[in-house]
Amino acid sequence: MSTAPLLSVDWTDHVTGRRGHLVVDRLVRGVASGGLRMREGCTAEEVAGLARGMTMKEALHYDPRNRYVPLGGAKGGIDCDPRSAEAYGVLVRYLRAMRPFVERFWTTGEDLGLTQDLVDRAAAEAGLVSSIQAVYPLLDDEEEARRRLADAFAVEVDGIGLDELVGGCGVAEAALTALDRAGVPYAGTRVSVQGLGTMGGATARFLDRAGLRVVAVADVKGSIVNPDGLDVEALLAARDAHGTVDRSVLRPGDREEGPDAWLSADAEVLVPAAVSYAIDTEAQERIRARWIVEAANMPVLAEAEERLTARGVVVLPDVVVNSGTNAWWWWTLFGDVEAEADQAFAQVRGAMRALVGRILDRSEAAGVTPRAAAHALVEERLPEIAERYGWY
Repeated sequence: MSTAPLLSVDWTDHVTGRRGHLVVDRLVRGVASGGLRMREGCTAEEVAGLARGMTMKEALHYDPRNRYVPLGGAKGGIDCDPRSAEAYGVLVRYLRAMRPFVERFWTTGEDLGLTQDLVDRAAAEAGLVSSIQAVYPLLDDEEEARRRLADAFAVEVDGIGLDELVGGCGVAEAALTALDRAGVPYAGTRVSVQGLGTMGGATARFLDRAGLRVVAVADVKGSIVNPDGLDVEALLAARDAHGTVDRSVLRPGDREEGPDAWLSADAEVLVPAAVSYAIDTEAQERIRARWIVEAANMPVLAEAEERLTARGVVVLPDVVVNSGTNAWWWWTLFGDVEAEADQAFAQVRGAMRALVGRILDRSEAAGVTPRAAAHALVEERLPEIAERYGWY
């Protein structure tokens, strides 16, 4: 895989001076896929790393039997606090500036700091037909595909949209696959989750319902800890739009602790599901978990992962673990699954179990980390995709 992205665009908002970035790492049939994030401190380097990760996620889910055709990898990022009063205006102006790219070759959607509803509203205000309109020319029946995706986004499961659950279902399935291979029973296995937004919240729900015990969660206000297990459903119901929990719902046994308490929680499974670069060399020393399941993009720094691996902690990499949302979008749009929750969850679970199993098999056979095994699989699949569809 090339080390340099195909295209990098930097943008400065003429109203606020806020900076934004778009990186297209690779095109397949002229199109690339990758979400748009908004966070204070977002950098061009961060966006480039995320775009490369999207190239890998697309390649990892390539199956020539599916209607879904892998796309290239891209990512957008805006350096702005999504909670600020100026954030929405910045988002609209960014999308207006990036309109030629979104119209022709960049399909995008929600990522850290943004919801799909907000992206859709801003895209319409910016004059776009859709945030994913670049993929429409690749569809056999655009009208039917768009109806199917719209219907899927209208599906709710226990009060939460299907689109907000499929990614967490995939993360949970990755964790459960690792537990199954190790012969570890679900009951009594403890989990700590950083972030209760779309991905972290859904992951906590699926792991809780599988019988694991969620003993710690963290949001922007700090960590909530209970060694006997938290009431996950109550916490999810008390979240605001940014995943911050109303502390009035806490039970007598729940403790409020510092923002990093989730790291050192007495848990077997650690799920960083919020920001990138959350676990550095200093933070990794506090971790007692046996598995780190990367629901966020790039949460563990490379040197930290080396040290974690040396002391027996298994890091399941983001490009595998959190790829379910992206894949579900395209399975639905291209017609591999219908707008129905059970079918969507079954597809995500089956695909994630197969992919995680294959990665762990390669990891164990070659004596390398799961991340290195995933990278090796990508290196095999990209030339196959290029041979079938061309390099761009």
